[in-house]
Amino acid sequence: METEPCCEEHEHTAAQGTVPVVRVAVSKLAVGDSYTELPCGPAEEGEELSEIEQAEPESCAGEGKSAAVKQTSDPEQSGNTGCKKQRKLKKTNSWKMVRFQDPSTEDDVSERDSSAESLFPEYVRTEWTSSTFEELFLAEDWLDIAEDQLLRKKVVEFGAPHTLSPTWGQEVTVKMQCVLEDRTVVEKDCNLVFVIGEGDVNQALEECVMSMQKGEITLLLADSLYAYGLLGREPDIPAWAPLLYQLQLLDVREKLDPLTLPIADCIRIGNQKRERGNFHFQREEYSMAVRAYSMALDVLTTSRDGGDCGVKAEEEEVRDYRVKCLNNLAAAQLKLERYDEALHTSRDVLTLEPNNVKSLFRMGKLQSDMGEYKEAMEVLKRALKLEPANKAIHVELSKLVKRQSGGEDIQEWKAKPAAMLGENIAPFLIPSKKKSSGISWKFILGALVVALSSLVTSMILTARN
Repeated sequence: METEPCCEEHEHTAAQGTVPVVRVAVSKLAVGDSYTELPCGPAEEGEELSEIEQAEPESCAGEGKSAAVKQTSDPEQSGNTGCKKQRKLKKTNSWKMVRFQDPSTEDDVSERDSSAESLFPEYVRTEWTSSTFEELFLAEDWLDIAEDQLLRKKVVEFGAPHTLSPTWGQEVTVKMQCVLEDRTVVEKDCNLVFVIGEGDVNQALEECVMSMQKGEITLLLADSLYAYGLLGREPDIPAWAPLLYQLQLLDVREKLDPLTLPIADCIRIGNQKRERGNFHFQREEYSMAVRAYSMALDVLTTSRDGGDCGVKAEEEEVRDYRVKCLNNLAAAQLKLERYDEALHTSRDVLTLEPNNVKSLFRMGKLQSDMGEYKEAMEVLKRALKLEPANKAIHVELSKLVKRQSGGEDIQEWKAKPAAMLGENIAPFLIPSKKKSSGISWKFILGALVVALSSLVTSMILTARN
């Protein structure tokens, strides 16, 4: 969910020109007002309505673990599974940045990723094994990729001569590993694929790759501003931690049109970008989350020819993922106070899934806030009929009824059993308890006390005279 919310949707944060020796202090000053503390999870609009739908219970698995993303079929269609094939996507552990592999790949990714063995045993350098990061930031034989001297590289082996470097929007494949200053391995991948400029990786990798040639092996030293900044990355990368990469550019190619890809590949790539959006959302980096969800929706398309049962089942699976992604997008847009966009996105969800309670609730809440009380009431009634026990819907209906009455406390919402729910909500509105129009007993008691006090005072004064 990223990579930070303080950036624009297509940019990462970078510090301005500073002296490398004091890079950590400068990093804190440069972004101190922009970063926020890492929350435990996305904020929710109600207990029953979580804002983020994950592809699986744990959106970011720890290293050394793997999980399967299983398609959850519609309960109404659970009996019609004759021609459906349930797809399992193996979730790899590529430096906590979720990637999805085809299950046909039999490599034991968990063992490979958790191993401390170097991916470049024949290119071991002192810089990689023992040099302090301060020494590397000051070394004269390193090249500055960024003008602020917080992103540096040293070529270990040059690539093919007369070849062009990758550019923005191209897809690249790299082999890479990453360590902290104490040489703890925190990222490793033999075949990392990403599109430059789409936020699939941190800014350090994108900037470095655009300075490399195919086949080149290089060391990359990145300040925290180009990696994970103030928040770090739980549980392995601390806040403000600089990183040292060793990477090789394996391949460069043009990004493929999603319409030309098999549906299985679209689901894999779309889920990768959606999980990246979830990562940004949980870090409260909502602009980047919106960007990631939008890119996922561009990939999760169903505009394909084919009428056989297998294709239809896959297209239905794509629609299910689109619904999840649209709901996440609407939640992020609400966080950014883009209410019109969130309303439009919620309508897109209901076009694909008319009985999506989460989207009905969000749409009704937005319409209520915008003063569209009649439309909001209809939408919230639909949501309540689908989930009569949902507390968040009851609360929002109560607010809506008060708004319709002009803010006067003349009626309130009262939850009723689902069996009693009909089109007319009048039985669910009960008069509020009106105050008695008679004289308050407190007023009478007060007057009596005053009278007695006056009487006693008069008697004392008379006795003295």
